[in-house]
Amino acid sequence: MQFLAGMSIVTLFWLSSPYLERVPRMIKIAQQDWFIETNTGSAIGLALQAKLHEERSEYQKIEVYATETFGHLMVIDDCTMVTQRDNFIYHEMMTHPALFTHPNPRRVVIIGGGDCGTLQQVLLHPSVEKVTQIDIDERVTRLAEQYFPELCANNGDPRAELLFADGVRWIQESPAGSVDLIIVDSTDPVGPAAGLFSAPFFRDCLQTLAPGGMVVQQSESPLLHAQSIIQPMHREMRKAGFAQTRTLLFPLFIYPSGWWSATMACKDGEFAPFRAADARNKPFATQYYNADVHQACFALPNFLQALLADS
Repeated sequence: MQFLAGMSIVTLFWLSSPYLERVPRMIKIAQQDWFIETNTGSAIGLALQAKLHEERSEYQKIEVYATETFGHLMVIDDCTMVTQRDNFIYHEMMTHPALFTHPNPRRVVIIGGGDCGTLQQVLLHPSVEKVTQIDIDERVTRLAEQYFPELCANNGDPRAELLFADGVRWIQESPAGSVDLIIVDSTDPVGPAAGLFSAPFFRDCLQTLAPGGMVVQQSESPLLHAQSIIQPMHREMRKAGFAQTRTLLFPLFIYPSGWWSATMACKDGEFAPFRAADARNKPFATQYYNADVHQACFALPNFLQALLADS
C-alpha cells in the first residue's frame, strides 16, 4: 500500500472477479482518494484532489473531478469519459485518420461528442464547410464549457452547429446523400448510446452519406472487447450495406486496458487512398496524430486480423 500511495496513477487487477463489467470504485489508499474503474477483471485509477461537480441530468449522472496529474476528469454514469491530460489522443484519432482518408470532406456530422473535443479537431480542416454535432444531453456540453474550456474554444466557429437531440432519430430524418463523414463519438453501447451500435442505425448512416462517404465510430478496447463489440460492429456495418470496414488502434490510459480503437466503414467501393501529402503538410498542429501514425494505426495484431477475417 505504501508503494501505491506514492503513485498518482494505479492499475489494479481484481483476480478474484475475472468477469467484472465496467463498474466504478471509490477507494482510499493511505488517506488518498482514488477513482477506480473496474472492467472484466482489471481496473484503472486516478488519484483525486477534489470533486468539482455532480448532477443527474435528464439522461445520465455526470461528475467532474480534479485529479492530481491528469487535470480535470469527467465521469458519466460512473465511467471515465475525458481528462485534460490525454484527451488529445482520442480526439485526434477519432477525426484525422478519417478526414485524411476521405478525398474531400466538406459536410461532417458528429453523433455524441458533447465535450466538443472531436468538434474542435474537425474544425481544423479547411475543407470542412459545415460540421453538425448532435448530442442528446446538453448538460455535457455546458459542463465541458465550464471545466474543459480548451475543448470548446471553437464552438462559435460559423461552420459549427450544435444540436441537442437524439442522434439516431436525426440520422433517420436526414436527407439522403447530404453528409460526407459521420463521426460517432459515443459512450459505451448501453443506455442512450445502445442504438448507435446496430445495423438499423448503420443503414440510416449509409443512406445519409453521399457517394464516397464514410462513417467512423469508437469501438472500445481491442483487448477486452474484440469479440463482444469490434467483430459484431464489422458484421453489422457490412449487413447494413457498407462496402468495406477497417479498425484503427491507439493508446489511451484512462479507458479499460489502456488500448482503444475506432472502426471505419466506406459507403461504396474501397477506401480512398490516404492523402499522405496533405497529412504531412497540414496547416495545423497536432500532439499525437501525424502521417506516420496514420499509416501505423491500421496495422492490426494477428489475433485481431484472424478475428476480423471471420466477419
